[in-house]
Order: sequence, then structure tokens, then C-alpha cells
Amino acid sequence: MEQRSSGEAVVLLAVLGAGVFLAGMELMVTAVALPAIVGDVAGWTRLREASWIINGYLLVYVVAMPLAGRLGDLWGNRRPFLAAIAIFTVGSVLAGASQSLEQLIAARLVQAVGGGALVPLATSAATHLFEGHARPRALGVVGALTFLGMAAGPFLGAAILDLVHPDAALARLGVPAGSAIDSFFTPAWRWIFYVNVPVGIIALVVAWAASSGWDTPRRRGRVDLIGGALVAIALVGTLGALTLLGSQQAAAGGGLDPTLVAGALAVAALVAIPLAVVMGLRVRDPFLDPRLFRRPEFAAAALVSLLTGYGLATAIVGAAVFVDRVLYGGPDVQRVALGSLAAATALGALVSGWALRALGLRLVTLVGLAASVVGLAVMAGWTPDTTIPAAAGTLALFGFGFGLTVTPRSTAAVNAVEASAYGAAASVVTVARMAGMAVGLAILTAYGSTTIDRLYDQVYANADAYKQFIPVSLRDRPLHDGLVVAALESWAAREAAQIMVGVCLLAAVVTALAVVPALLLRARGRMLATAGAPVPGP
Repeated sequence: MEQRSSGEAVVLLAVLGAGVFLAGMELMVTAVALPAIVGDVAGWTRLREASWIINGYLLVYVVAMPLAGRLGDLWGNRRPFLAAIAIFTVGSVLAGASQSLEQLIAARLVQAVGGGALVPLATSAATHLFEGHARPRALGVVGALTFLGMAAGPFLGAAILDLVHPDAALARLGVPAGSAIDSFFTPAWRWIFYVNVPVGIIALVVAWAASSGWDTPRRRGRVDLIGGALVAIALVGTLGALTLLGSQQAAAGGGLDPTLVAGALAVAALVAIPLAVVMGLRVRDPFLDPRLFRRPEFAAAALVSLLTGYGLATAIVGAAVFVDRVLYGGPDVQRVALGSLAAATALGALVSGWALRALGLRLVTLVGLAASVVGLAVMAGWTPDTTIPAAAGTLALFGFGFGLTVTPRSTAAVNAVEASAYGAAASVVTVARMAGMAVGLAILTAYGSTTIDRLYDQVYANADAYKQFIPVSLRDRPLHDGLVVAALESWAAREAAQIMVGVCLLAAVVTALAVVPALLLRARGRMLATAGAPVPGP
């Protein structure tokens, strides 16, 4: 590996940060545009299927991360990092051009291959670039830029939906509505994917030029494809079974009972998980190395990441649904709420890199967990009377706390293994966070879909069923009367606010459980030691 000067190392860190910024932005920009996307390509009656626009992305993202970490250890980080940017850019083009829900989900899977590879490759490369006191600060920058991308996502998504009017532009050019060209560029949500294309091309060119002549060390080994397949089966089975919880409707035309499908998926996951562990112990270079968990500090870092990931998914999705369905806020309001969460997360991740030197891994993590739990507990008390500034402040509190936990767990994980396994260690911790997010989203989707179905059945049980949910003074009016619609919306908003209580309290409990493994982190991390002998691996 060619040694870089401090200035060149900073330039390379900026390049790595640009990649993770792009990946982080994609997670949140899609969340803002999701209502428009679902309404255009699916409809809310297909919410469980439409959830795979995000959950399918998370699934492949999770599988791609350890694969990328392994490839980075074997081939060096430069080539896989450049390939990841290219794949992400191609996936963005395919997503923007999708004409059906199925096409969009497939394109998002391509996007996720590139996006999932960027974070562990950037983390591993930054670990090799910097040593001693500079290492946790570099990791803090990578983590902060990931969440700065998330912070930019809501603002970019709202701006595109508000300001981009491709239908009007095409009409001025004489392109007929409904033509092939029109369907490629309209409606406006397509541009939340297309905007990645020029950014991805520029990032690819700059990364190629800036990293010329530099790479991380390589070593001999192989890629465990069987282990990767088993992990993928376990994730698909788990997320699929959770998503189908509460579903009572078989597919049209006498399709399979969703309860039976959920049971089959759960069985597949239960079989695949122990097989993946056994295979991981038997091969030299496993897809996910269970031997890494023999070190208590590494296992603790991964568990903190998993549990806090669940809380993060609840905060993101819960806030988006609350603003949209309870406060009836559009993209402009959503970007304030979600933007405050992501911006505070980025700030927390950045601050944690500097705070570790003074406070240590354990204390910084515990402070972050405390802030996250308090934020989720306050979210549980949201009502239709909650103001946007209050909601944004609560989300900022949660986000800052979550951000404080980012660098300690990454630092603890990479310091628990030898230098040759930095990529694998970094990817496992990030995999744990994304897996926690995916599980959280699957549970929220199942609960939300079941609740929507229940409320719909109550309102439309018979011709007069809706009357029990509106004031007596309006019960002589028809269902589609404006005052009746407003009354039903007010009732639905109160019901949606009540859902937040249980969802957020559960997330607060799950996040609080992370205190136990956090206590196993070192009070003073070895990242403060001068670089020299690597920490022996398991």
C-alpha cells in the first residue's frame, strides 16, 4: 500500500465521504417521495407490496455490505469502491425509468448493491488511511457524511417534488402526454432517482483520479457465496414473515393464504440461520464470520448497532407517517421533520469522533442511548395538536443521541480485529444496524397495514357504518359530504396518533436494551494508542 501524505489522505477521505453521502441521501430522499410513488405505481391497497421499495433496498443493502467488505480485504478497496458507485448510478437510471411497482422494486435492488457496498468500503479505507488519534476522527467524518446525506435527502426530495414539473416542460416541447418519452420523464418522483446520475458520474471520475496509485493491502482468500446465499435466505424469510403478520387476505383468484406463506418463510429463516453459523465456522473466509463474535467488545458493538437500528427505523417511518397522516403535512413539512432528525444524527456522529478521546467508548455510547430513549418516549406522546417545531426538536434529540453511538461502535469493532479484517468488521457492524432497521420497518409495515385494513373495514362495514365515527350533527349527511370527510379525517388522525404510543414505546424499550452490551465497551478505546502492532484477530 502506497503511503499517502496527510493532505492526500484528507482528499481521499473526502472522496470516500462523497460515496457514503450519496448512499445516505438515497435512504431518505425515497422516504419523502414514497407517498407519491405508491399512489402512482401501486395504490395504498398494496402497501405490503409497496413496502419492498424500501425493505427490498435494505435487504440487498445488508447482503451487499459483508460481500463488499470481504472483496475489499481480498482485492483492495479501490476497485470495489469504483464499481459500487457505477452500479448505484445504473440502478438510479433503472429506478427512474420504472413503469410498474415490480420494475421499481427490481431497480431498487440494483441500487442497493452499489449503495450497500459504499459504506463498509469507505469505512475500511478510512481505517487504513489514518492511525492513532486521527482514526476515530476519520471514522466520525465517514459516519457524519453518511447521515449528512440522510439530512440532505428530505430537502432534496421535497424540492424536486415541489419545483420539478417535467410534464409542463415536455408539453412546451410538444411531447404528447402518455407517450414513451413522457412516461420516462414524468411524474416528478422519477427525478429523485435521476438526480443521482450526474452526481454518481462526477463522484466516479473524481474517485478514480484521486485514488490513482493508492489502494489498501490485499490478501489471498475466497468469497463465501454459499454463506451469502444462506444469509440472504435468512433475511428474506425473516422480513417476509414479519411483513405478512396480520394479513388476512389471500391473493386475488384463490392465492396462497398469507399465514401459510409467513409460516413457510419463518421456517426457511430458522433453518438458514444456524446453517449460516455452521458454515461460517467451517470455512476459512466466511461471508459473515461468527468467530468475530468471540471477542466480547466486537459482539457488544454489533448488538448495539442492531438494537439502535430498530429505533432509527421507527423514528424515520413514524415521523413520516405522523406528519403525513396526522398533521397532514406535505413534502415541505416532512423535510423539516426528517431533515432535523438526519442533521442531528450527522452532528452527533461528527461530535462522537472527537468526544471519544476525552470520554471513551462506553460513556459516549451511554449518553447517546439515553438521548435516543428519551426522544422515542417523547414521540410516544405526540397528538394531533403537536406542532412541527416540537416534533422536529424531538427528532433532533433522538438523532443526536443515535449519532453519538455511531463512531464508538465502529471504532470498537475494527479495533477488536487484526488489520486484514477491518473491512469485514466494519461491514458486520453496519449490517447489524441495517438489519435492525429492516426488522423495524417490516414490523411497522405489518402493523400499519393491519390497522389500515381494520379502520377501512369499520368505516365501510355497511352503508351507515361511518356514522358512528362522526359527530351526531353530521349523521344525516352522505359519506362523501365535505364535512363528513373532514370529520372522518380527524377521527383517522386521532387513531393514527394512538398507534404512535405503542410503536414508539416498544422502540424505546428495544433501544434501552442496548445499554447492556454498551457496558462491555472499553472505557478507553485502543484507538487512542499509537499505530503499530495490530490488535490480534479472533
